[in-house]
Amino acid sequence: MKSSVDDLKFFQVVAAGETLTAAARRLGWSLPVVSKRLSALESRLDVRLVQRGTRRLVLTSEGALYASGLDSILDRLRELEDQVTERSGELRGALVVQATLGLGRAHVAPLLAEFAVAHPQLQVQLNTSALPLRPHRRTFDVAVHVGSPPDSSLRMRRLAENRRVPCASPAYLARHGAPTCLEDLARHDCIVLRENEGDYALWRFGDVSDPRHVRVRGPLQSNDGDVVTGWALEGRGVIMRSEWQVRPHIERGDLVRVLPHVPTPAADIYALLEDDGHVPRRVTELIEYLAARLPGRLARQV
Repeated sequence: MKSSVDDLKFFQVVAAGETLTAAARRLGWSLPVVSKRLSALESRLDVRLVQRGTRRLVLTSEGALYASGLDSILDRLRELEDQVTERSGELRGALVVQATLGLGRAHVAPLLAEFAVAHPQLQVQLNTSALPLRPHRRTFDVAVHVGSPPDSSLRMRRLAENRRVPCASPAYLARHGAPTCLEDLARHDCIVLRENEGDYALWRFGDVSDPRHVRVRGPLQSNDGDVVTGWALEGRGVIMRSEWQVRPHIERGDLVRVLPHVPTPAADIYALLEDDGHVPRRVTELIEYLAARLPGRLARQV
């Protein structure tokens, strides 16, 4: 029975996906091609790897066993390739980066493009998503994450300082008045951003020594940060957004920070990677590149 590295890499992507459609999207293939490739792999192994007929991708026991061994095999292969290619002095190989939609589009994507130009032997892939980070699925080399990392087993490097701040448009505040204390938020139209898997309607204030929170409500919710910010700019309510995202609007006067005397907890921007020993030079150099340039991009945006 002959196995190929391509088969291993293919099934690693399949096993990491929520659906076959998601796997097809990440591979850049059509769904029929992915299904045909999966069937061919199952035929070669003479086992069923994925349960058919379910909306979400579910591995069979054989599929789970096969997937569980892929990471260590491919990691060892990448480590060997890194050791060989790094002697040439050039950065080579693949880099998969994951980022949230807004930050990924506005800042991570341009920086990755610059990095790729500087290192033409690299193949750089950026995946942006509004879904919460799932580090156990090992779908990235580096994840750029806003706020406290969701998994303490990940290695992390802070790229830039950030915090979430409440704000609203001058038009909204002219109609409804500005809140003067946290309790006032209960009577305001608060536009809720549904992100990650926490209690998204619970806005957090204070700091580690004095944490405070308030439950908010309003007629508008979205999982898209740009949509939420757009609604606020239209005067539809109060939002709680990352400072990096709303600072240009505040500096232009399109949004006004509310409750400026109430501190908000840090939501710094981190680079996350697996804490599994060997880290390829292309990964460490990318992280250094982001750490050196991301703060400046965030400060200059107006």
